[in-house]
Amino acid sequence: MIPKKIAEIIENALLRLVKSGDFSLDIEELPAEITVEKPKSKEFGDWSSNIAMQLAKKAGMSPRALAERLAHEIAMVDDVEKAEVAGPGFINIFVSNDARASVLCDVIYKNADFGRNLVRQNDIINLEFVSANPTGPLHLAGARWAAVGDSLTRILEFSGAKVVREYYINDHGVQIDNFAASLKAVAEGTEIPENGYHGEYVGEIAAKIITSISKKREPAAIDIEEYADEGVKIMLDEIKRDLIEFRVKFDVFFKESSLYTDGKVAKAIEKLQNLGALYKKDGALWFQSTDFGDDKDRVLTKSNGENAYFAADIAYYIDKLERGANSLIYILGADHHGYVGRLAALSRALGFNPDENLRILIGQTVSLLRDGKVVKQSKRAGDVLTLQDLIGFVGADAARYSLARSSVNSTLDIDLNLLMSNTNENQVYYVQYAHARTQNIERKATKYEGYLDYKSQTDDFKLDLLDTDLDKSLITTIAEFESIAKTAAKELRQHLIAHYIERLAQEYHKWYATYRALPSEGEKLDDKHLARLYLNKCVGIVIKNGLNLLGVEAPDRM
Repeated sequence: MIPKKIAEIIENALLRLVKSGDFSLDIEELPAEITVEKPKSKEFGDWSSNIAMQLAKKAGMSPRALAERLAHEIAMVDDVEKAEVAGPGFINIFVSNDARASVLCDVIYKNADFGRNLVRQNDIINLEFVSANPTGPLHLAGARWAAVGDSLTRILEFSGAKVVREYYINDHGVQIDNFAASLKAVAEGTEIPENGYHGEYVGEIAAKIITSISKKREPAAIDIEEYADEGVKIMLDEIKRDLIEFRVKFDVFFKESSLYTDGKVAKAIEKLQNLGALYKKDGALWFQSTDFGDDKDRVLTKSNGENAYFAADIAYYIDKLERGANSLIYILGADHHGYVGRLAALSRALGFNPDENLRILIGQTVSLLRDGKVVKQSKRAGDVLTLQDLIGFVGADAARYSLARSSVNSTLDIDLNLLMSNTNENQVYYVQYAHARTQNIERKATKYEGYLDYKSQTDDFKLDLLDTDLDKSLITTIAEFESIAKTAAKELRQHLIAHYIERLAQEYHKWYATYRALPSEGEKLDDKHLARLYLNKCVGIVIKNGLNLLGVEAPDRM
């Protein structure tokens, strides 16, 4: 029985008690979603809820008294074996074997769709991630946001949302000027500017530009704008290639320069001007963002007539909404904290509630470890571990998993030696091996007389024989998957999926080491084996579904 059904049982019990006049409670005060969790210890049942402690004050009762009345009502439901009260008012629920087995039937029936839900079904989301300047190859930080962003997209779509994956190309401004100047300097054999780029890739790109353009004229005739345009194009093609190899595909590559050439920056400024949100001071044009919750006002047009970066950010925000998104998600680096306040202020100025249509995830730094020490990296100096390097060292699976399994709010250290190892300390190996083990058992099972495939009638499998503590715990963990997927989608926490399938893999490996899903030598396949083969199949399906949400393969053999 999945947490959603337990929550429904609790809600119905509450409604019956209120209707009977057992206690006074306004139905409108019930939480939108009743929290149901798997207890840490088997002695506390299959599921536990703190709903009595949440509602006790509103019901005019002590938490424990309310819990006892609810537990009595819940215990009368057919699928519930018993309900007990623990501590200050926790309700611990033990489900029947039939109810527990129904979870496995649901897994087999839904297969790849098990866990799919509609918690984000009303959301049309523009999810912007990576968006690294096209002045060099994607490095470790860009790789992390690629893994996180793509995983979140998969989770959101799994939860009913429509998502546009977007990459913002910063092809306008000082960094592009420095990049172009570096290319020109290398091509002409002069010294690279102090703020330029020095990696070997700069020389390679410059050579490509010369080869392409010099067929028409001498290299000396190539101007700085051509170096900028061609350099960005070549670099972006390489970034796209690396992302595809990393299993990350974008729907939209949006050029910052188009905001200027299409007049969208000017229109955005005019829109805010008409709303009375701008003022002039010291020859510059300012957005009065403090009126909308920001910590300081922001310059849009400088006194020299040049637009500040934020002017383009405003135009880009408006453009996303005009393209149909009702929810905007940005994944930005640790140096972009200032964007949170200013974009929230912009949202309010335009008449929106940023708590409803705007989420900004500020990711923390990621470091490379060699021999236990952090290696300093510099994009300008060309001393970086690129995404292409990372894939080459450990493969897309290990790279994606290691980068997505941590919260974006935490710093991350990447140990290449660990990722290349085939040990249980390597979490992706540990989880993938659990899936491969389920498939290996299934392959062997097909050779036994009496084997039943999973299209057979459920009753043929005698699932009530799955009655040990390890059987029950494994089934209950499987039942958590939809709830975990919902939380990950609502809270934008892709790492919850990784932590869940690691826990499921751990329980499965323990179960596998304790029981035999297949007969010993000389034995025949009996009902107990068939029931455990059914459970084994379900574990494989759920691990695969979880890995798919992280963009990681679920191998059949290892």
